[in-house]
Formats: sequence, structure tokens, C-alpha cells
Amino acid sequence: MTAVAIPPTHPTLRPRPVSDVLTMLGRSLLRAVRYPALTVFLVVGPLVMLVLLVYVFGGAFGAGVAPGVTPGADGRAAYLAFIAPTLLVITVVGGATSVATSAAMDAAGGIMARFRTMAISSGSVLSGMVLGFLVQALVAVVLVLGAAFAMGYRPDAGPSDWLALVGLLVLLGLALNWLCVAMGLHARSVESASNLPMVLLLLPFLGSGFVPVDTMPGPVRWFAEHQPFTPVIDTARGLLAGGAGLDGATVVQAVAWCVVIGVAGYVWARSLYRRERRL
Repeated sequence: MTAVAIPPTHPTLRPRPVSDVLTMLGRSLLRAVRYPALTVFLVVGPLVMLVLLVYVFGGAFGAGVAPGVTPGADGRAAYLAFIAPTLLVITVVGGATSVATSAAMDAAGGIMARFRTMAISSGSVLSGMVLGFLVQALVAVVLVLGAAFAMGYRPDAGPSDWLALVGLLVLLGLALNWLCVAMGLHARSVESASNLPMVLLLLPFLGSGFVPVDTMPGPVRWFAEHQPFTPVIDTARGLLAGGAGLDGATVVQAVAWCVVIGVAGYVWARSLYRRERRL
């Protein structure tokens, strides 16, 4: 008996965007459970930095970030309060860099090509991946924050500050994930896909993440003040401090950078995906 092909316009094969996104989200989370190496990396990296910076360098660095603090235990406590928000942001960045590798693996392995032949929403494949890695990054953020609490970190944030912080990290995660999905699709190989987003991990070091920008020489300070992660980190730090020292202009800059990066990444990623569909 000859099989009869069902046309793509058949009612049972019509894409269902919300359902398709949830399906792809489930796929991304299931893969995280089956292959936990990337998720473990998201947590281990910031945790190692947290322990190293606080217990090895914190006693001395703390005196530089908080005037009047003496080196030693007080310095470590001051530096922990200074870098804890930075490491939460770096954790989100780490999740974004992982999504580039995942996107490149799916493209190189032919999985995305297979999805293109199926009657699913074209945006669901990438959206599910973005949301899946966002969930993993937020779980990692909770674990890193828990470790900071265990080391003595006591933020002054109120309920509204915590809610705003979660919103900022979600917005940052979505923006960076879309950018890194595009990088992964653009990369020629899985290896290059893992290297392209490394600049995102370097930017917090060239901003206000680990030392105040006013301690930097002129050109470096100018770059630090005008790159995306400085207002994001300063906003996170201000929210965790209960709003102390946080001004509206910094918040606007942080949100604006996230929106610009997210829109650019989304447009680039969708363009690359549609171009592949026509090949």
C-alpha cells in the first residue's frame, strides 16, 4: 500500500506557538538533567571565584572598596558584599555562553534541520533553548547566592528590591541568551561557538565588577563606565544594598543595555535560522 503524505496545511499539523515553545523548553531541561556538565559548570565557576576572591584576596581588597575598613576579617566581609552581586551577574553570563555551544551542537548535528521539516512554530526551537538555559542560570544564581549567605553575606534588600533584582537578572539572561544563540548559529564549528561568547565573561572584569571604576586610569575608566555590564552590576549591587547609592540613571542604562542586546540578538538569531531554512 502506498503511503499518502499529509499536506503541511492539515489541521493536525498546524504549529501551536505556545505549546511548541513549552515542548522545546522541556527538551532543553531534559537534556540538562541527562547531561548535567554544563549546569555544574555554571555553579562551580562562580563558586570557585567566590571562595578565592573572598578568602584569599578579600582581606586586602576589601579595604580598597570600602574606605575605613581594615584588612582582615572586616575587609573580607566588605569585599564579599561588593562582589556577590557581580558573581550573580557572571552566573547569568555563564549560562548564556553555554547556550551558544548548545545551539552550535544542534545545528552541526542536524537536529535543527530535522526540526525545520516538522510542523512546529519556527520560533519555538530557539525560544525553548533560550528559556531552558535561563531556568538553569536562575537555579545556579540561587545556589551561588546561598553560598554567599553561608560565607556571611547579609544584603539589606527588601521585598521590592529582591523582586527588581530577579527582573533584572531575567532580562539580562534573556538578552544574553538570544545574543549567544545567534553566536552559536553563526559559528563555523562547535569549538568556535564555545569561544565566541568569552568576551562576555571578560567584560565584568573591565567594569565595576571587582574594583571601583574610579581607581582605574583614564582610558580604562572611560571604557568601564560606558560598557554594558557596569550599570547592570551597579544596579544589582544597589538593589542588594537596599537601594543605597542607586540612582535612576543607572537603572535606566542597565535596562536599556539589556533591551538593545536582547533585540539585536533576537533579530540576528531569527535571521540566521530563517536563512538556514531556505538552504
